Amino acid sequence: MIVDENLIELKLEVDDKIDAIYKLAKLAEKINKISSIDEYVESVLEREKEFSTGVGNGIAIPHGKSKAVNEAMIVFGMCTKPLEWDSLDGDPVEMIFMLGVPEENIDNIHLKILSNLSRKLMDEEFVKSLKVSKTIKEVVDILNQITIKNS
Repeated sequence: MIVDENLIELKLEVDDKIDAIYKLAKLAEKINKISSIDEYVESVLEREKEFSTGVGNGIAIPHGKSKAVNEAMIVFGMCTKPLEWDSLDGDPVEMIFMLGVPEENIDNIHLKILSNLSRKLMDEEFVKSLKVSKTIKEVVDILNQITIKNS
């Protein structure tokens, strides 16, 4: 299951994007989605060096492929305060969608997740519904709208 209630933090208290990535990775490690926080975070930070995953509109989509990822996932965090992320629009981030996929990603699931998520994030109603969500169940229901189909 790509979306899991244990991978959602509605009150993410962090100081910077590295802190955010580590805290979200800890959620994934708790339920065995990743085997090594450090190895996974390294893959996410390597990707972040290429260019910022702050896509604008208060949203960041950090992601990484790694041997440490046991199963494809979306980890969602809603920051308690806006977070500087070097976003494309220069604005801080409030919502983080952190993606992880196994390195042996034969069916390119990461591209499917990224594509479907990006498409949904262009839908103002989808984004608004996430921003006003009060419970983890609401977020899970909303994120489950991101359908991933095998080719």
